Amino acid sequence: MVAAFLSLAFLWVLALTASPQLHELVHADAGQAEHICAVTLIASGNLDHSAPAPLVTVPASVVLLSHIPALTPQWVESPFLSACLLEHAPPAAV
Repeated sequence: MVAAFLSLAFLWVLALTASPQLHELVHADAGQAEHICAVTLIASGNLDHSAPAPLVTVPASVVLLSHIPALTPQWVESPFLSACLLEHAPPAAV
C-alpha cells in the first residue's frame, strides 16, 4: 500500500511538472520565483541536501579488528572419503 501510494504521488508530481497550467491550479503562487515545492524541485533538476555528519571517533570494532593473526594451513580430511565403500554395486549373479 505504501509503495503504491508513493508511486502514485511521484507520478502526480511528474504530471504537474509536465503541465504548468495544472500546477497553477494546485498552487495559486506557482508562477512566482520564490515558490518551492516538489514540482519545482524536480523541474529544476536540483535538490539541496545536507551532507552526513563527519565521523569524529573511530568505532571500537575497528580497533579490535585492526590486528589479524597470521593464518596457518591445516589439513582437513574430506568427509566423502568414508562414503567410497558404498560406491560399488553388489556382485552380479551369473
